[in-house]
Amino acid sequence: MSKIILTGIKPTGMPHLGNYIGAIQPALELTADSSVESYLFVADYHSLTTVQKAQDLSEMIYQVSAAWLACGLDPEKTIIYRQSDIPELFELNWILSCMTPKGLMNRGHSYKALVQANQQAGRKNLDSGINMGVYNYPILMSADILLFSADEVPVSEDQAQHLEITRDIALKFNHVFKTDLLKPPGTLVKTQLLPGLDGEKMSKSKNNHVPLFCSSKELKKIIMKIKTDSSAPSEPKNPEKSILFSMYKAFASKGNIEKLKQRYQQGIGWGEVKELLYVCLEDHLLEKRKVYESLMMDQKRIDAILNEGAKKAREKAKPLMQKIRRTIGIS
Repeated sequence: MSKIILTGIKPTGMPHLGNYIGAIQPALELTADSSVESYLFVADYHSLTTVQKAQDLSEMIYQVSAAWLACGLDPEKTIIYRQSDIPELFELNWILSCMTPKGLMNRGHSYKALVQANQQAGRKNLDSGINMGVYNYPILMSADILLFSADEVPVSEDQAQHLEITRDIALKFNHVFKTDLLKPPGTLVKTQLLPGLDGEKMSKSKNNHVPLFCSSKELKKIIMKIKTDSSAPSEPKNPEKSILFSMYKAFASKGNIEKLKQRYQQGIGWGEVKELLYVCLEDHLLEKRKVYESLMMDQKRIDAILNEGAKKAREKAKPLMQKIRRTIGIS
């Protein structure tokens, strides 16, 4: 049987370089194996927890879809679909909700972080501003994974808990109904994290990100804002403590990485490093940017690809969903 790989990405704006290194590139590398059956979904309903303007969400769905396609996703080899086009997901979401202890959701990292933020802000209502979508997010993610019996899910370290919750929920369902219908994901594929402009994890919410397909001019402008220290150009520098070097080595060839590492040790000005990073990124992204811009000008083409992907995904999902319905007593 084929190994099943599943990846989802929330449409919360144009993907950034961190999304590319942490999700897009590793997922595409996994699909290069002919023995792999791969799924990529645009997690539009997950985005509703924060994106609540219809026009914004619609545009972001196209941005994310176009980005994956521009980076090399082949719809003939990977089933790409909108989460919202698979009604079986939301039926399974409710079933799994009824299997999930509330205490498990209380321990969710995202929920706990928001509660802590309210506490630090001195708010009496610790759940202020937290919607149920945020609270129940891990259950819908579990449905995303379990409906397609995914073996591997490429995620970054901060998403690891969601995989653990998925396993717990699947095992609870199987125990309650004395079945093995739901396959817990067996492998957590940890992906690389890319630092943002300030050295923290690259994130849109922190506004420290580099948009994947911004213009050449904007790309250079953003790179010039990357945080550096006050050391003189002639001073030796530690590449392992440099945001610029971390970003460079994620995109450059091994030979060029080694050359820049030597320049760091000999002494190099930050302005020169930023220029080298810009040239490296521009070379890597130029052709992909052209494809992205072409797709964004032809959104009907994106719709056609997503609609065909949803058709294929539902063909895969329906048989398992029918078995689940019979197992719980609904026929």
